[in-house]
Amino acid sequence: MVKVLIADKMSPEAAAIFKNRGVEVDTKTGLTEAELAEIIGEYDGLAVRSTVKVTAKIIQAAHKLKVIGRAGIGVDTVDVNAATQKGVVVMNTPFGNSVTTAEHAITLMLSLARMIPQADASTRAGKWEKSKFTGVEITGKTLGIVGCGNIGSIVASRALGLKMKVLAYDPFLTAERAKQIGVEKCELDEMLPRCDFVTLHTPLTDQTRNILNADRVALLKKGARLVNCARGGLVDEAALQKALETGALAGVALDVFAEEPAKSHPMFGLENAIFTPHLGASTAEAQETVALQIAEQMSDYLLSGAVSNAVNTPSVTATEAPLLKPYVRLAELLGAFAGQLAGEAAFTQAEILYDGALSNLNIKPLTSAAIAGILRPFIGSVNMVNGPVLLKEKGVALSEITRERSGAFHGYMQITLKTPKETHIVAGTVFSDTEPRIIRIGDVRMETEFGERMLLTRNADKPGYIGALGTLLGKAGVNIANFRLGRTEKDGDAIALVHIDGKAEDATLQEISQIPHVISVKQISLPTAA
Repeated sequence: MVKVLIADKMSPEAAAIFKNRGVEVDTKTGLTEAELAEIIGEYDGLAVRSTVKVTAKIIQAAHKLKVIGRAGIGVDTVDVNAATQKGVVVMNTPFGNSVTTAEHAITLMLSLARMIPQADASTRAGKWEKSKFTGVEITGKTLGIVGCGNIGSIVASRALGLKMKVLAYDPFLTAERAKQIGVEKCELDEMLPRCDFVTLHTPLTDQTRNILNADRVALLKKGARLVNCARGGLVDEAALQKALETGALAGVALDVFAEEPAKSHPMFGLENAIFTPHLGASTAEAQETVALQIAEQMSDYLLSGAVSNAVNTPSVTATEAPLLKPYVRLAELLGAFAGQLAGEAAFTQAEILYDGALSNLNIKPLTSAAIAGILRPFIGSVNMVNGPVLLKEKGVALSEITRERSGAFHGYMQITLKTPKETHIVAGTVFSDTEPRIIRIGDVRMETEFGERMLLTRNADKPGYIGALGTLLGKAGVNIANFRLGRTEKDGDAIALVHIDGKAEDATLQEISQIPHVISVKQISLPTAA
């Protein structure tokens, strides 16, 4: 039975979902890094929110871990690189708290415009400082959105409802999408001086860290107001403080900070600033939604292989998972076969072709499986999650090609590995019995099953070779389970793919290479073959 640890406070319904799906679950919150690292080796899944930091130390200790589920959007509390290297899927719930976070941003913007918290505190203190809290209208003002994805687009729709003009900076926002949601797409440096209000809704990455640095804070329109409900670290807080103190900015509202929990901060004493303790996703509805979503997603992955909202591997729906299963197996076997043909570290280019029916599938997980197969003979800990990263680290250029049906098969997959001196090609398909088959090796077409141990020989097409090979294997005590032959043309090159029981020793391979007309011999090992 698979086992999951809930290490952060979340709705009890999350644990109930795991149990109802047949997943064993423990809930242990408040653990230190050392305490979590000590017990994580027992679990297949780890569910967290924003409090627990899933560090490289914890991930390295997680010997069984297959998935980390973050109930929320940001995954900056998870060492995604370490998880990927370990082959652990990292999931989030990008849509569960979108409305809640967007509403909090709008609330802070309105509070800034009318100085609501300051006016409330003054009134509670027995003062009646009506003239001190003269605000500004929202109607007709310009709002700039940094990051116009799911949350940013919701903020845009609410702002348009308030009769604001909305500008947006997002490198991934297309002109068509901008038009559809009613915003003007801008470059960041062009947008900032035009805005009365600016709100941030981008994740914290190496590219977005300090995206509003001191120079960009200086670009903000005099008297503008800034809201950040996304992530601390996006804005230079010292520059913000200076802009508030000099009057360059009229107000700032922060729900997130570079260092959290922010129990003290140089800006806390400023009157023209509003602060909340990372409440963007803190509504009863959002807390419930993200907890239930992450429990469902993790259960789907652990029980069926379905991958939803993963940040480090392709998604596979619950419907796709059973359909893709035989093709994932084909991809792994083809990859392992091709990788051993090319040899360790020899290939510099990898091309994966999807023909016919396979071109209509979700090919990303197939490519990941193929890469894992290619590298597994040389890197034992490789899998579908870390394979693409490891291939890139080896400096191998990868290309994927899809095309309509072009041959006798309803669809097939072909892997080509190129070395500085050679090109290795192997192709395969899945028949109606869901069993993967080899249909091509190099220029030779043949149809055969995959086997755990196979000898692949290339030789000149001359009489006597088959008998000589069989005799030699018999003398060496190597039993032949299956034998397939193919050739490019009469008297040209021929290929023999021999399925054998057990391993052929190096001395046997050396003797085979000495048979007249033999060009090459390779032993292929596929321990995952049926």
